[in-house]
Order: sequence, then structure tokens, then C-alpha cells
Amino acid sequence: MHPAVKCVILASITIACVLGSGRVCADSAAAPNDADTRYDDVLDFHGTPKTARDRSFNIFFDAGSWHGYSLPPANDLATGFTGPFVHSLGNGEWAGARMAQLQLQDAATHRGIALVPLESHAAPGYLVRRFHSPSLAVDQTLFFANSWHALVRIELTSSMVQDIDLGIEGHVMPSLTGGIAKEGDTVVQTFPGSRSKLTTRVLLDGLGTDRILLSGTSYRIDLHQTLHLQPNQTVVVFVDQTLIVDPQAGMPLPVDVATAWTQNRARWTGYLKSIASSEVSGLADDLTRRVAIKAAETMLGNWRAARGDLHHDGIVPSYSNPDFNGFWAWDSWKHAAALARFAPELARDQMRAMFDYQAADGMIPDCVFRDQANNNWRDSKPPLAAWATLKIYRATGDTAFLAEMYDKLVRYHRWWFEARDHDHNGLAEFGATDGSKKAARWESGMDNAVRFDGIRMLPNGKKAWSVDQESVDLNAYLYEEKRDLAQIAEKLGNSHDQQQWLEEAAAMRRAIQARMFDPALGYFFDAKLGRDERVRVYGSEGWAPLWTGVADPDQAKAVVKVMLDPNKFATFLPFPTLAKDDPRFSPIKGYWRGPVWLDQAYFGVEALRRYGYDQQADEMTRRLVLHAKGLTDQAPMYENYDPLTGQGYQSTNFSWAAASYLLLLQGSAHGERADRPIE
Repeated sequence: MHPAVKCVILASITIACVLGSGRVCADSAAAPNDADTRYDDVLDFHGTPKTARDRSFNIFFDAGSWHGYSLPPANDLATGFTGPFVHSLGNGEWAGARMAQLQLQDAATHRGIALVPLESHAAPGYLVRRFHSPSLAVDQTLFFANSWHALVRIELTSSMVQDIDLGIEGHVMPSLTGGIAKEGDTVVQTFPGSRSKLTTRVLLDGLGTDRILLSGTSYRIDLHQTLHLQPNQTVVVFVDQTLIVDPQAGMPLPVDVATAWTQNRARWTGYLKSIASSEVSGLADDLTRRVAIKAAETMLGNWRAARGDLHHDGIVPSYSNPDFNGFWAWDSWKHAAALARFAPELARDQMRAMFDYQAADGMIPDCVFRDQANNNWRDSKPPLAAWATLKIYRATGDTAFLAEMYDKLVRYHRWWFEARDHDHNGLAEFGATDGSKKAARWESGMDNAVRFDGIRMLPNGKKAWSVDQESVDLNAYLYEEKRDLAQIAEKLGNSHDQQQWLEEAAAMRRAIQARMFDPALGYFFDAKLGRDERVRVYGSEGWAPLWTGVADPDQAKAVVKVMLDPNKFATFLPFPTLAKDDPRFSPIKGYWRGPVWLDQAYFGVEALRRYGYDQQADEMTRRLVLHAKGLTDQAPMYENYDPLTGQGYQSTNFSWAAASYLLLLQGSAHGERADRPIE
């Protein structure tokens, strides 16, 4: 094995805070400049909003926060940070243009102290900016203590004896000018048409301030005492900005600034240690680990804590897209599978967040939101929930979680055959509760895939409709679910259920092999209901039976030949969702008619590994890492990619792309296969 990555491990040192009263406080956490910097700036977080809804640059969120920040542009010389962006305002808006901007003044002469910027970086778990003057060094570190509290840790280190008066300025967006007020030692910002409020305080040794000035779009908070700095000693001041999404639903506890930084570092050290073993044969370890850390940062940047009608934490698809501010079922299963190894409690909660809304008949909705009136019950999403649950178990050994989920998973699995098996032959179809083709296509997860161009809707019962074809990926996933439920039952000591699931899986495997594999074309296809006819479209769904182990060795050999054909799927960036030689292939704007989606690419790589094509799997993995433009540099992870050029398209900072890269890299490092036995 290669040596583990050196994570951001903090030395235990003492930073003295010399206060005006002469008391000295201690902080045992190291300053950011004592950390490993190899994984700084895997994403570029510089930017400033042109409008309140500007999402054209990356935003730093963490710990489930609903508010985020960025580094000011490189040519912006002022102190402080861009923001905050408040995700709970409508579909998300910038509430502030700048926070924690310093105003320093020599207490004796009352002259301002000019600071020169040295550097700005985005490190795993925090943003940092460094400044200096001839006699003063200033570091500003922004991090999240929890989902409520964003803290800016301001360290001032003097090279001589000097007295300094310190103030903190903030600037709200022009459209929100009338929403700032003073409440005691706190600046409170409220928003039209929203219960949310944002509070800002300055803390020194846990104490607040006593002078606040409000002026138009700006506020200023001054410390109530002069800072007396001694040579080579450091004073630490904190700015606490807290977002309260709904005061009527509960208020956060005060933050303990004395321990917040240490706890943040411990949490992120744990994340990085857990993903350190990301390796790919033929690629430098440091490169693959940077990609893995970028993936983790992307997912954790999309982490949102339980608020409103979201009863558990989870991951949104992308904060960069205003339509993606809830949790989607298919996304959630992939997120949870990837989170299992480095953030297992969040993985559990991601599952719970969807099952909180399980219907009496077992259905899981397509997506859920802070306001449940927006939940989509027109369709569900492909069933990979048991697979994700097993991923969590394998990473944690948590049998209690298996017991918590088992009956829910069984009800969800049975729902597919009760509501989506039109001819009751044991093979299911995608469908909808409202009878619409649009919702049925959504249920597949592949909204506009070519294979659905000619579908008709068939009624199954009250609020239950199927399309007129049995989809190969859906049934491969349901086969996987039966095998997974068998393993869960075994672990829970339920041998009767285990045997029943295995028998059902065996029967389903035979049916898929016989009905959906075309021997003449050597590929798996959807099958039309009521006749021996396949929908002969070469799409990524055709290797799902290999990922799940449905295919027999001869079938797998034939499918692999198609997968490795450069005129079909072995493209520059491999595994597009539609074969390259299909006349309807549209690699840029096609959505599910040509672009590479990373979940399907991950399934393709693991399909190769499952049937012993390890060398080819390694080659495809290298292409997926090296040929996705900007992936190994600072570019964000995209919703999908052009298979011919590697250019990313659609939403940036896309969580399931990040989840797929983590699963891909960790599977390669650990030699995982889809049929790995439960442990």
C-alpha cells in the first residue's frame, strides 16, 4: 500500500491572548499556517457577486450550514470575506457583499493602520487571508463551528509594543439596506418575506462589544477596549455570524469560541484520513488524493442541516443551481454510499431524510424540501437504497442501522412490484403517479433518454401507472436490492427472509437474462411489454446487469466488447449515456442523450472489474480522472461532461459526480467489486 496522505494535523501549541486587563487566555489549536498546505485551493473560491443571485463562482459551506462565503477576488486588497450567501432565502441569495472587514487604528495617534495583503487560500475546512504592516501581522480564518455559526478567527501579532483600536465592518447587499438593526451588542439582519435572520457579533475572550454604528448598507462593530499588544504575542478576536433560518422553530446554542477551531480541525482531520487511501494504478497518489479531497469538499459544501420540513441532514445536488435546494432520492443513495467511509453519520442521515417521507404503501418521493408542499410525489427514483445501506454497514459495522432500515427497505422494494409491474411477470417498469410521460421519464433518472422516445402510459391502479417497457437498469437494480436485502437479513439473523430474497433474486436474474439480452447484438436493452421485442438503443443502462452481476460470463464478454468499442462507449472521456455512433448522439446539450454522467461511468468501471477486466477498468478510470477538463486543477465537478472533449457542462459543484469520483477512486484503491461479500 502507498503511504497514507499527510492530513491537516495540528501541532499543540499555545497562542497567548493578552487583553487590556492584563489577563492571558490560551488557545491550544495551531494557526492555519502550521498545517499541511498540499491540498489548499483544490477549488477556486475567489469571487464577488454582481447581483444578489449571482452563482458564477464557488461558495464555501461546511457543517450543514445554510450560509456560505467566498474569498474576495485576487485584486481586492481589503480585508474580510465575500458574503454571506443565504441558501434559505428563496432559492438562495447573497445577503452580504463583505463581512469581517477590519478597521485598525493606532490608539495613541488615531491614525489608521494600512494592511498589505500577502495571500488568500481555501484549505480543507476553512478560508484564510493574511496581511501585514511594518509592525503587525494579521491572519483571518473563516470556518464553521457548526451548521449555525460561521466564525472568523482574527489573529493579530505585533513585532513591538503597540495599542490598537479594532473595528469590524460589514456591507449588506443594496437591495437589503433596510433590514439591519442593532440589538444589544449584535447586528441583526432580517429579510423581506422570510423568517430568517442573520446575527453578527464580535467576541474577545468570550465578551461582546458595546458600540455599533449603522449607515445605509454598512455596519460597524467596535471593540469596547483597546488591544494592548506585546512583541511576538498574539491577540485573537472572533467574529460570529449566525444564520437562524426560522426563530420560531428553535434557536442555536451560543458557540464556544475557545474550542471551536480545535473541534473543526479534528473533524476535518478525520475526513481527510478516511479518504487518504484513494489510489489509481498508473496515476500519482498525490493527484488522485487531490481529486478525492475536491470530491469531499464538493459534497460537504452541499451539506445542509435539518431545517423546516427536512428532518435530517443531507446533501443537495448543487448549491450552484437554484433549482437544487432539496434532497433527491436517487442522488441520496449515491451520496450516502460515498459518505459512508468518511462521514458515516451524515450518510445515515441522508438515508433517513428520504425515508422520513416514506408513504404508507412504501413509495419514496422523488425529492423533498424545507417546505414539504414542494415535495414531488409524481414519481419515485431508481431503487439503490439497500445498496447504499450496505455501503454504510461495510464502512461502520453498524448492525443497529441495518435493523432500523430493514423494514423500510422491504416496503420500498415491494412497492415497485405492486405499483410498477403492469403484467405481474416479476419485472418492473418505470412510471408515475399522475400518468404523465414526463414524470415517468423523471422516475428513470434519465429524463430525456432516447429509449423513452416512444413510450406509452398504462394504468396499473389508483395513482399507479407504468410505461409500456420493462427497463433493464431498473430490474438490474431491483435484482441487486434482493441480493442486498438477503445480506441484511442474514446479518440480522433472519434466515427465512434471507432464503426468500435469494430465491427471488435467482428467478429475477433468469428473467432479465432471457428477456433483455439480445444475443445477436451482444447487449442488454429495455423490453417492450406484451411481446418479444427489445428497445434497441445502446445506452449506459446496458451495462447495469454487469454492475449488479446479472449477466452470465458469455453475456458479460459480449457487453464488454461493446463498452470498449471507441465508436460506442470507449470515448476520450469514457462511457457516454448514448453510443457515439447513434445518430441522435448529442455530447454537449443532449443531457441523457450523449454526455458522460459520472454515476454511469462508475457503474461501467465496476462492471468491468466484476467480470475480471481489471486492466481495462484501470485504463477507463485513468481517462475519467485525466480527461475531465480541470478535474486535477481547480475546476469544479460538473453535472455531466462531453465524452469527446472532456469539457464539463450543466450544474457545477455537482454532488453525485463528486460521490461517483470518490466511489471510483476508493473502489480502485481497495480492489472493491460489486459482488464483495458482506462483512
